[in-house]
Amino acid sequence: MALSQPISASPSSGPRADIILYNGPIWRGLEEGTTEALALWQGRVLATGSLEELAPFRDDATRMIDLDGRLATPGFTDAHLHPTYLGVVMDWVDISPQKAPTLEALLTAVKARVEQSQPGEWVFASGYDQTKLDVGRHPTMAELDFIAPNNPVMLIRTCTHVQIANSLAMQAGRITDNTPDPDGGKIDKVNGRLTGFLAENASAPILDAVPPLSRAAAIDAIERAGTYCLSVGITSVMDAAVGMKAGFEEIAAYNEAKRTGRLPVRTWMALQATPAHDNIVPQCHDLGLVSGAGDDMLMVGAVKLFLDGSVGGATAWMTEGYLADRDNHGLQMIPTQELETMVLDYHLKGYQICAHAIGDGAIDQLITAYEKALDAHPDPDRRHRIEHSGFLAPGQNERMQKAGIIPSPQQVFLHDFGDAYVTMIGMDRVYSAYPQKTWTQMGLKPPAGSDSPVCDPAPWANLHAMLTRRTGKGTQLDPAECLTIEEALQSYTEYGAYSQKQEHVRGKLMPGYLADVAVFSRNLLEATPEEILTDTVCDLTILGGRVVFERARV
Repeated sequence: MALSQPISASPSSGPRADIILYNGPIWRGLEEGTTEALALWQGRVLATGSLEELAPFRDDATRMIDLDGRLATPGFTDAHLHPTYLGVVMDWVDISPQKAPTLEALLTAVKARVEQSQPGEWVFASGYDQTKLDVGRHPTMAELDFIAPNNPVMLIRTCTHVQIANSLAMQAGRITDNTPDPDGGKIDKVNGRLTGFLAENASAPILDAVPPLSRAAAIDAIERAGTYCLSVGITSVMDAAVGMKAGFEEIAAYNEAKRTGRLPVRTWMALQATPAHDNIVPQCHDLGLVSGAGDDMLMVGAVKLFLDGSVGGATAWMTEGYLADRDNHGLQMIPTQELETMVLDYHLKGYQICAHAIGDGAIDQLITAYEKALDAHPDPDRRHRIEHSGFLAPGQNERMQKAGIIPSPQQVFLHDFGDAYVTMIGMDRVYSAYPQKTWTQMGLKPPAGSDSPVCDPAPWANLHAMLTRRTGKGTQLDPAECLTIEEALQSYTEYGAYSQKQEHVRGKLMPGYLADVAVFSRNLLEATPEEILTDTVCDLTILGGRVVFERARV
């Protein structure tokens, strides 16, 4: 039996557990393995062992939770998602392939929302993937104008890096046929006329014209998204771009949500630093909000930079061009000298840095900037991160290992978008992308994430991709990069905590650790990948020793 260190009295005279879980495998961590029973007290793990060994910690007030063979694990960490944005998107029109597999279905869904809206009211829809539409292309401005002549409309591609706007939305952003491409963005035109397609920074003028998200609406979104995360076993998240939806007001929204009990999950905030007009870091730094400020429930994490786009949107910065246009290498979002200056500045100010880099061109640019900052001012435990880190060039893994850089991937991308990736850049570059087994073996400790609302934060597809390396259509990618179920759980728990410098506080179910627990509907350690994908749910979630989600069992 393992007892927490602060307890000096014998079990017979010591504390009594608030909750004891028993009668099922309790996975404490990769090295620690499973135990039969788990006692929780005052928000922390009190003890682990057999039910008999934990009996002295039980009294009439202890809630006994019978696992009935189900697996309990540390609460999962989604190391990269956008809770505020997810909460907002949950109120938008859903045009994902599951809801709108055809262009006609997509336009019908958007038209229905337009007809429910007042003239001039903005209409947003998200989740489309042109590679999965029956027409195999993006919707157009003309098609949106036809269904929405009196409302500004914007469609957001599933990757969030591409948007389609109608004429009224373009007018709101003062984008015309004569508007040039901005730095780090693309405005598509055919024969000199707008098509509606906008990539990366090109959509900024339109988004600036949208009424800002109020603090009350931001809190509603934070609560809505966090509540959903709890229902799928996620107890900790990284908000991968605080400030993206409401600027510095999001900091206030998060703190008010916490103060009023409306922050459902532990949140590690990555502060939006690019593009320049959305940079909230100067305000945060002036207030002393640097990495580590806060507490176990709400903490300032990293500074967030964007270096490129997405493969599906043909905007990820690749050294080799895209198949449909070999001259297109994607978008470089930040000039190299500017990036290196920013990285050094934030490094000196004490920030951990996490930067979006998917293509090998962006990854190389970022690793070099990190290397230069760390060489000039060494900090072997800063743990700068590369968000996504999907398509690497030879030698980049070794450079990350030497510099102590953490790759922060989303294996669910391979499940949801792997076949589209093959269409965009070819099997050779996709086959061994997102090499999580290699990273694990190299000791890089890659966490797991969903990038929600890009992908569903529910962990089933992510776990399936980690275990099988198969796409949603069944295409087999490099099987040498498959993880075991224990390694996959480690990514979701221990490595998630490590990526946020919280590995001594959470990510395991050992005495003294935070009492964050997820109970799943089956024993994942013995389930097939297909059972995990199609027939598994989270039955119960505990945060800080308190049951915060419980599914009714039939």
